[in-house]
Amino acid sequence: MPSISGSFSGKITNQVGLPLNDQPNHQLGIGEVNGTQHSPDLLWNDSKITYWGVNDLINGEGSQTGYFNNVHPDQCRDWGTFEGKVTASGGTMTVEGTFKFTGGDGEYRGITGGGTFKTVAKSETEVEATWNGAYELARAQAG
Repeated sequence: MPSISGSFSGKITNQVGLPLNDQPNHQLGIGEVNGTQHSPDLLWNDSKITYWGVNDLINGEGSQTGYFNNVHPDQCRDWGTFEGKVTASGGTMTVEGTFKFTGGDGEYRGITGGGTFKTVAKSETEVEATWNGAYELARAQAG
């Protein structure tokens, strides 16, 4: 499987929070982030990522799960799921976890693989992300 790595700066374009009253400082939240990927792998470089994350936080820490969608420069897509641990330190929220490709279309149909990621909130509307992993396209699997 080819290795991949990359990064992106993302803007939080939608977000909603719901305070829960089952315990102090418990909140569920959902957000949408959009950005442009930067990667040495030309298949991922300049692809547009959108991801939707669901946070379950107590005192600003907990878990995040969600879905991602990449639209590549050739307009083909790959998509998948992710899960991570949310931590807060010095007023900055960080999410570290894993992602997995679950599908794609065009050249990315049948993609497999995944990896790890880290996102850091730079402000209430901006995140910085880095990721590493591996993938295999169906055409390579068939060859």
